Order: sequence, then C-alpha cells, then structure tokens
Amino acid sequence: MGTRMIGVSIAVPEPYGSLLQRRRAGYGDPLAHCIPTHVTLLPPTEVDTALLPAFREHLTEVAATGRAFPMRLEGTATFRPVTPVVYVELVQGGLDCAELQERVRSGPVRRELQFPYHPHVTIGHGIPDEELDRAQLDLADFAATWTAGSFALYEQDEKGVWRSLWDYPLGSGGPGPRLVPHQPSACEPLSPAPAGGTPHV
Repeated sequence: MGTRMIGVSIAVPEPYGSLLQRRRAGYGDPLAHCIPTHVTLLPPTEVDTALLPAFREHLTEVAATGRAFPMRLEGTATFRPVTPVVYVELVQGGLDCAELQERVRSGPVRRELQFPYHPHVTIGHGIPDEELDRAQLDLADFAATWTAGSFALYEQDEKGVWRSLWDYPLGSGGPGPRLVPHQPSACEPLSPAPAGGTPHV
C-alpha cells in the first residue's frame, strides 16, 4: 500500500498565518507557499499507509481528552548556528503544545525527535544568513494571540505541498474530527503583504 509523508500541527489563524507566510516568501524561502503557517506537534514523518486509520483514531482520542488553550506569539529568535532557522517565539501555550505533542507521538506512529521539542513558528529556513538576519529583525515586534481549539493532520503531496486532511477539535464536547475539503494542487503565491507594520493583539 506504500507510504505517505504526514505531520500534525496547530495552524496559525488568519490574518496572521497568511501574513507570516508572505513574509517568509519575501525572505526567499522557496517552500514558504507550500507550508501553511503552523506550530508543529509531529514533524514530517514517513508512515505506512496501512497505519493511517489507527493513527487517525488515536488523534481522535487525543483531541477528545484535550482542551482549548491560549497561544501567544511574540518576538523572534533563531536556532543558529545549530540549524539555519529563524522563528517567531511562542511565549504562551508552549507547555500545552509540549504535552499535546507527546500524546500525539505516543500512538501507532512513533517518532523520536532529533532535538528537544521547542514549539515555534518558522519564518526563515535554509536561506542566506543576511535574509535570516533580516527576518529576525523585521518581525522582532510581531505579536499575535488566539485560542488553539484544534489541531490538524497534514500530508505532503507529490509536489511537496502540505495539505490539511483532518481537523481535530479539542475537548470531549466538540463535534469530532472534520474531513478538510480538498485544496487546489498548485502551490500558488499569496498576494503581497500590506504596507506598514505587523499586527498586534
């Protein structure tokens, strides 16, 4: 039945998700438009297709026993020199994300992490140092706050585009998993970011 490349993450809501995606593209990251803005719970993992039904059931149980929680992004930081990444820091909700990702990785799809878990939102990866410097400086005053009410199962298609397949609302009183409608196959750029500063909440 083959294998599929999957991941699990919490989406950064609008308008912040699109804004950060446009900024990431503006720094020259070629994959910016193929990766929805997110906080990772399960990094890209190749799995046997036969495992997916059991994994989806596991995610349903994880979501049902979870709860919504506040998240706040504020400021920037970097993983350099270990990895060429600049990111927006998650200053609230990190402990909830850490607990959630442990539970996600405790089911039929197990994944050992290369580095200790550090929830964040990437805004530059594998681009020249001067562009990483610019991203870290440009978004130093960025801030956004929202309530994380769900997480999603993503799959990478043959063109390298990550798409959400199922959305899992947190909490036993929720509607249960929701199948996400199919998204267009093209990795299409978003419209240019508006002039002016980044939004704050």
